Amino acid sequence: MPTLFHNLTLATMRDASLDLIQQGALISEQGRILWLGEEAKLPPKWLNLKNKVDGKGGLLTPALIDCHTHLVWGGNRAKEFKQRLHGVSYATIAAAGGGILSTVQATRAASEDELFHAAKERAEALISQGVSCIEIKSGYGLSLDDELKQLRVARKLGEVLPVRVVTTLLAAHALPPEYKNRADDYIDYICDTILPAAATEGLADAVDVFCENIGFSRKQTDRVFATAKALGLPVKLHAEQLSDQDGASLVASYQGLSADHLEYLSDKGIAAMAAAGTVAVLLPGAFYFLRETKLPPIEKMRAAGVKMAIATDANPGTSPIMHLPLMMHMACTLFRFTPEEAWLGTTKHAAQALGLTDTGILEVGMRADLALWQISAPEELCYELGVNRLVKRWFAGN
Repeated sequence: MPTLFHNLTLATMRDASLDLIQQGALISEQGRILWLGEEAKLPPKWLNLKNKVDGKGGLLTPALIDCHTHLVWGGNRAKEFKQRLHGVSYATIAAAGGGILSTVQATRAASEDELFHAAKERAEALISQGVSCIEIKSGYGLSLDDELKQLRVARKLGEVLPVRVVTTLLAAHALPPEYKNRADDYIDYICDTILPAAATEGLADAVDVFCENIGFSRKQTDRVFATAKALGLPVKLHAEQLSDQDGASLVASYQGLSADHLEYLSDKGIAAMAAAGTVAVLLPGAFYFLRETKLPPIEKMRAAGVKMAIATDANPGTSPIMHLPLMMHMACTLFRFTPEEAWLGTTKHAAQALGLTDTGILEVGMRADLALWQISAPEELCYELGVNRLVKRWFAGN
């Protein structure tokens, strides 16, 4: 049965102005958008629908999309947070078994059920803020069994909760202790064993690599990407976060979905991304948490026409933040995004960063993943902190 949404403003996200429709209305049925436009132009056949949602002057938008998270992990690193604030260096913490390998140890030790319940709480926090789609990466298992365990948990979240989960294999996140000083051998293991298994079991929608001087080289990344391509999986990249490894150009050469972080992105990388249509996923939470000072080249990406998305990067070490509207605020205050860019970055462009073509904008035929906000203008959500302005969220019309 069709549902009428009325007495509201529509922000369709179809263009850079967000394409606002004042006194708008929208019809959904069977999880899809049937019609939208000015309420005064509503076709007569829908004037007397029984199912009606009175927006009471609020703003109806596509539901939000968090296109970069590491939501499934074991343990936490609050102790390391405290140590750093007491002056202990990251190198010292890592040498004592801390850092990412401490999360690997905790994730390997946790059961699927334990990981599921911890991740479910994080996912529910995002859902409560109007999120309908979450990308979830592996990368804290670093072995066949434990990487697949993370991906199975991510899939289960999408089956149990009213949220769409897109999974990404990030086995090339760090070097596991059993492969110490043998990075090339670990890349062999990923390409020969982990990646084919994830593809065969249908657990990965995409493949990611941490290409960095403390991660994996451009050459090693290329090997993973070539294997992913042979298996029919799209790629994305943790690129240019700490240094310029020319990773953005590499992922663009594979028509990659996105390059993420990008504080040290070069002009060459920008040009390559623009030509390939690779989305820049910016992560202000990690920038803030790490007290980074080098900004991504926002103005240059704007000038080149690179699409920019925003995500939480929710993870235990560098962005333990499960709050996407906060990221919209931080993108505006730290990165000088406009409110329009922040909204597009968590809807239309976030969908593009995941390769999704049926969500992220309000348009006839698109999924009815909707969010109604108790605000009169889009900039209000980017401006105010501490009050959840979400009135209601619809997932495929429900």
